[in-house]
Amino acid sequence: MHDRRTIFVHGDREPCTAARAIPRRLHFGQRACPGRYFGGRTTGGPAALARAASTLFEDTLSVHNVYFDNNATTPLDSRVRDAMIEWLGCGFGNPSSVHRYGQRARGVVEAARVRVAHLLGGEPSEIVFCASGTEANNAVLAMIGRRARRGGGGRHVVISAIEHPSIVQAARRLEAEEGFEVSEIAPGADGVVRVEDVIAALRPDTALVALMLANNELGTLQPVAELARACRERGVPVLCDAVQAAGKVAVRVAELGVDSLVIAAHKFHGPLGAAALWVRSGTAFEPLLVGGGQERRRRASTENAPALLGFGLGCELAAGELEERGRRLLALRERLERGLLDVPGAIVRCRTAPRLPNTSCVTFSGVDATTLLMRLDLEGFAVSTGAACASGTVEPSRTLRALGLEEDEALSTLRVSFGLGNTGEEVDAFLPVLSRAVTALRAGAPRETAQGTMRGGRR
Repeated sequence: MHDRRTIFVHGDREPCTAARAIPRRLHFGQRACPGRYFGGRTTGGPAALARAASTLFEDTLSVHNVYFDNNATTPLDSRVRDAMIEWLGCGFGNPSSVHRYGQRARGVVEAARVRVAHLLGGEPSEIVFCASGTEANNAVLAMIGRRARRGGGGRHVVISAIEHPSIVQAARRLEAEEGFEVSEIAPGADGVVRVEDVIAALRPDTALVALMLANNELGTLQPVAELARACRERGVPVLCDAVQAAGKVAVRVAELGVDSLVIAAHKFHGPLGAAALWVRSGTAFEPLLVGGGQERRRRASTENAPALLGFGLGCELAAGELEERGRRLLALRERLERGLLDVPGAIVRCRTAPRLPNTSCVTFSGVDATTLLMRLDLEGFAVSTGAACASGTVEPSRTLRALGLEEDEALSTLRVSFGLGNTGEEVDAFLPVLSRAVTALRAGAPRETAQGTMRGGRR
């Protein structure tokens, strides 16, 4: 076990070419300096862009620099970073090539497959590598549509109302283009979908049920295993989006009993661009992407060896450190939520439900969450709001509305999500800044900072 784990951020380094820049390490708990994020002393080309980006970061430099948006993506673990850089420095080759270069790359891919399967308690042959969780979810829903088109399956799917958009929109596409019917099941007030409600929606022509393991906004854990047992008795396959759960809580496919499951590396300190679709042995599967024989003809495209190397190592680290990670993240969440008791009008959503250890969804009554987010960002704290910008207007989160929140409540809600780089000291620094910002917004006062009053613009 590593008592002093490190994560990777770009920062100070010796002068070198932009293509070979080796960023420094940042120990968990240290502060990154966004004004020096790109560094380097080269001129022209990529270096000029890096200097421009560095100037932008310097304009927003604040006393704090804390990232509390780990459900969106996580910083790369330095152990993963080091392994990927070593491969990128000396390894290359198409994993489908038969010569030594290709076979070295193939070895990296297959080693990653074993590590991912181990995290899930599945078999390596059941793992299909993809570029994202979104792609994997789309692959399953699109396959259901193709089967129905051939007359080989029903035209009804059941999804929860709090699924990721990659599930919701793929299901709605089936509805619009293939004549499917889609039943959406709302959660209870605690953010948990009731199994009996899903079962009641099943029909003889139900082709698929989709239920995520952990909701990305609320953090609530869903009764996937119980639902999968009931669906198996009725011959209905279950897709589980476990992207937000993997690396934070145990995800074991045998215990869940689902037919397909999706995870993504960047949600637990692995690289972006690497995800996996687990498909139960014996389950028929048709590829979304065609044009090559990769992934046993289940997903055409040259495998991204360095990203998969990082994915595999990230899975190995998560498997070995899962309990410790869970304890550390839960301690941070509890510390935050205790402190929120002193913030007037703060309501922690789904507090009594089973939740991810790292996630707090909080409503600040009478405060516009987007404005609050921007104020916190200027103070150096990155959090998230459930609101989405569509056609130039801010729309409330469909998940929060499904929970039963009124529009103004949904638009007053923030998500704080912790990662392995966060510390209790950061939480303690965040709470008074948050409280002052909430109070100022309710009073309609200008923003006060340690450097004085902000009257517009960005530093």
